[in-house]
Amino acid sequence: MLVVGAGPAGGRLAGQLASAGLRVLLVDRLPDLSRAAFSSAALPQSAVDRLGLPSEVIAARWRAWHLVGPNGSAREWCASEPLGAVLDFAALRQWLATDAAARGAHVALGWRAVASAASGNGMRTWLRHGGERCLAAVASRWVVDATGEARALLGDPDPRHAPLVAGLGIEWLLEVGQSQWQPWAERLGFFLGSTWVPRGYGWVFPMGPGRLKVGVCRLEPEPPSLQVSLGGALQRLLRHLDLDRARVLDRHGGRIRSSITRSEAHGHGHLIGLGDAVSTANLLGGEGIRHAMASADVLAPLLLEGSDSVRLSRRYARCLQRALGWRWALSGRLARRTWLGLVEARGDRRLERLLASLKTSRAEDLSALLFDYRFERYGLRVLPYLAGR
Repeated sequence: MLVVGAGPAGGRLAGQLASAGLRVLLVDRLPDLSRAAFSSAALPQSAVDRLGLPSEVIAARWRAWHLVGPNGSAREWCASEPLGAVLDFAALRQWLATDAAARGAHVALGWRAVASAASGNGMRTWLRHGGERCLAAVASRWVVDATGEARALLGDPDPRHAPLVAGLGIEWLLEVGQSQWQPWAERLGFFLGSTWVPRGYGWVFPMGPGRLKVGVCRLEPEPPSLQVSLGGALQRLLRHLDLDRARVLDRHGGRIRSSITRSEAHGHGHLIGLGDAVSTANLLGGEGIRHAMASADVLAPLLLEGSDSVRLSRRYARCLQRALGWRWALSGRLARRTWLGLVEARGDRRLERLLASLKTSRAEDLSALLFDYRFERYGLRVLPYLAGR
């Protein structure tokens, strides 16, 4: 078994398959999994518990939502107990890879998958190490593409059937004083509206005492139709927060690409997609860790059953849809309505009305809306927003 990509999905799958006795090779293009650690990585507590995440990958706990709308008005919802965690994404990837190796998987870093093709009753995949010119060929029964939005082996879906929407983001890790850190301790802060980032939003997350994550992102159809300077938007947000002189510990950026319909093929022959490679990301909240790892939990038992490739791919798609639920599918539509419409005053006014309608909600209710897609809790307050009014 060859798993390409040692992110949350690939690392979890490799560990599960190795535990079941399969010979697993887990490869990743990064020579060091602490690099390119771009992810806001905020999870609800239910996901932390279900995934069995250890304390070593948790940077901070949060129990409040702090939302700033297009007109600058701030609203906050606070719970008495922690509602979730902000993960150290680099630590998460390293822990998953170490765990997979401890279970018997062979982990090879610095290897990039170049191509894969059917070979007999399995696959042959060509890998390149670093900048070397020579390729290494690996034969395996199955190949799992867990390379995220890059879809290094699967390739992009047919845009006529499953057009992609791209999310682009940059994020800085800051070292700040106690007086600057304390207002954001235990809070997830979001800045929403085109006045902050057209077709996107900004965020401030705690990362342990004296450290904050500050970032901005935008959502765009492909090809992009709007040119936005994310660097300029981040600088404006930092100045607004009086954090523009804080020491920068790390700068990173990334991209997420997903189809709204999530109707793309989940595999071709003995090549199967996993996580963001088959659009499991939550476009509404810009997070993909939970669903990526859930896709591994769905795929692992199907691979262990030894089904033929056609039957497995179809069952995998059905089981994944069932595991993530109909609300997850609906969240893509809400994401498109929310972010792609934030380019003018009309979209900002619509968002302000939605935020105002949530003022009597509890922090737990917002978590249920944004993480579990419990739209029905808001009834008629959300339906006009989905309809674009």
